[in-house]
Amino acid sequence: MRPTSSPASTLLPGRMGNLTRMRGTRSDIQGLRALAVAAVVLDHAGLPGVGGGYVGVDVFFVVSGFLITGQLARRLGATGRIGFADFYARRARRILPASLTVLALTAGGVLLFVPPTLRSQAMADAAAVALYAPNYVFAARGTDYLANPTPSVFQHYWSLGVEEQFYLLWPALIGLAWLLLRRRRAAIGGVLGLLAAASFIAGLVLTQTNQPWAFFALWPRAWELAAGGLLALAAPRVARLLPSWAARFLGWAGLAGIVAACTLFTADTVFPGTAALLPVLATVAVIAAGEVPARGSVGGLLGLRPFQFLGAISYSLYLMHWPIEQLPQAAVGYENPLPLALKLALAGVAVPIAWAMYRFLENPVRHASALAAAGPRRSLLAALGGSGVLAAASAVAIVLTANPTLHAGRDVADQAPTAPVKSTAFVPGNLKPPLSKASSDNPSLYSDGCELDFSASEPKPCGFGPDGAPTVVLWGDSAAAQWAPGLQQAIESSGSRLVTQTKSGCASTLVTHVKDGEAYPSCDAWRKNVLAQLAADPPAVIVLADYANEELPKGADPEKTWADGIADTISRLPAQSKVLLLADSPDFGTSPIECLSRHVEDADACARPAAVALRSPGRVATFRAAGDTRADLIDLTPYFCADTCPAIVGDTLVYRDSHHLTASYSSELAAPLATKLAPYLP
Repeated sequence: MRPTSSPASTLLPGRMGNLTRMRGTRSDIQGLRALAVAAVVLDHAGLPGVGGGYVGVDVFFVVSGFLITGQLARRLGATGRIGFADFYARRARRILPASLTVLALTAGGVLLFVPPTLRSQAMADAAAVALYAPNYVFAARGTDYLANPTPSVFQHYWSLGVEEQFYLLWPALIGLAWLLLRRRRAAIGGVLGLLAAASFIAGLVLTQTNQPWAFFALWPRAWELAAGGLLALAAPRVARLLPSWAARFLGWAGLAGIVAACTLFTADTVFPGTAALLPVLATVAVIAAGEVPARGSVGGLLGLRPFQFLGAISYSLYLMHWPIEQLPQAAVGYENPLPLALKLALAGVAVPIAWAMYRFLENPVRHASALAAAGPRRSLLAALGGSGVLAAASAVAIVLTANPTLHAGRDVADQAPTAPVKSTAFVPGNLKPPLSKASSDNPSLYSDGCELDFSASEPKPCGFGPDGAPTVVLWGDSAAAQWAPGLQQAIESSGSRLVTQTKSGCASTLVTHVKDGEAYPSCDAWRKNVLAQLAADPPAVIVLADYANEELPKGADPEKTWADGIADTISRLPAQSKVLLLADSPDFGTSPIECLSRHVEDADACARPAAVALRSPGRVATFRAAGDTRADLIDLTPYFCADTCPAIVGDTLVYRDSHHLTASYSSELAAPLATKLAPYLP
């Protein structure tokens, strides 16, 4: 996140303060910036105990809202006008020099270090940053179940996008309220409070229904900036009415709240939602306490030299730390996570680089007398020009990196998979699908609307084969959908009919599912409805297939939970239907596509040890259930793994991501599937 500062925020590294205002800078707020950026950096480095460090962004949001609203209110009170051009020019001089510089440097790093298969998407992210809309790109990608989960080197710019959009709208809202409400501060605060409440409610709803949009979009996050803004409007009254003892208590309680959020929250915490109240209100408490000088206050701690130094460079440090960590990770491969010690060392390297950027870029441009004297037009034109150039350059890079050559320059013969499996030791020129297209090699169930999304609860059976023929129902999550191409060919060749019942992230196994740490009610409803349809019209055969690592509630014994769930599911199926358990494909853990793009002459370097890829609790439970229930097992493991599980078999890529098969390889398995199914088909 990008912290903002007051116009006179020129505190240099090494200066100290205790709730005093030094050259217009509040040392407690500078200390809050330090705490926030340290939390984010350490969280991204993976330091144990700081799993909630992402709330540092929420601290920055409150600080920004407080400072910006205070500036606007003071200007309105003094002149009766916002001065939009001056405001946006000051923001541009404050934000864009460092932002665009890091953007350009990181884009260069993408071309050097990021795997070829990810470069085009990364440059599209760079273009979104230059156009001030990266948060919406990441929100949309987060809702795409088929999206590549590899983090973008530009992902940390999402919070900058939120702030830039806030800066665009907030002055207009304050100015409009000022005019309509006859300059009454309390009435203006009331209107802005209603807007903040609406934003908070939107965040609560979206956190439950569409968490990526709740996290990244402006409207469900605006209340956090507005909370700081409302405090800025109330600051004179707070300073007048808050006793010093209460301010002292409020400040320390607020600091404790921020630390608690950083240390107690984790990646599994449902966020933002109600959880965001803790860091937001805690930050409001610290800032409010700073309005009242008091001995023994939290400002004494936040005003210490290390906090002041880190707070001063916090914006540049936030911008620099993520690419400094992510580019080396991209260079060695996402399948080889950097060790904690190295990531902490990289975070340390980011500090002097951030200081240099602060000292030689941020401050000189922000306080450039020539730019200020030239009026806002020059600053705004420079901002638009710089952003436009980088957006155009990113667009060109998108095209140039869209179709890289990702093979060894020689072909292999088309050959059906065998058991035991035999790997292809290089990336062939006739690979199907090509690496550049692999992530989109999905079953037609997706494009046909047969694979239901997370919100759907009504079944949508899709049939393949002659009407009236004996029916085989394929039921499960996306790990069931991956088998559809091969099963369709195998079943239709026997004169039978395939009907699919699949929904993303929702296994047929009757376990308590969670999604992003929360209940998944649409999954429960969908499974109930599918069971009702099966009971009403029993098929000849039911094939159950699920992802063996679906998210379960905290504390659940995975293997026992899966085994009990499979048995429960089978007990509810029609007695006249034959039941088959289709063992899940091996789980690679990370997508082999990026690895293969770096090892076109040594594809075996991207293979996964069978002992690792086959150890998921759901697979173990599936094999156990085949012996404990009336279901029979279909196991195609020999077509995936021997001692290792190769990424390429013959001329076919096996995986389109970390655990889903390509539609191409699924089709290649039609013959062995037909052999396995033959005893059960009429």
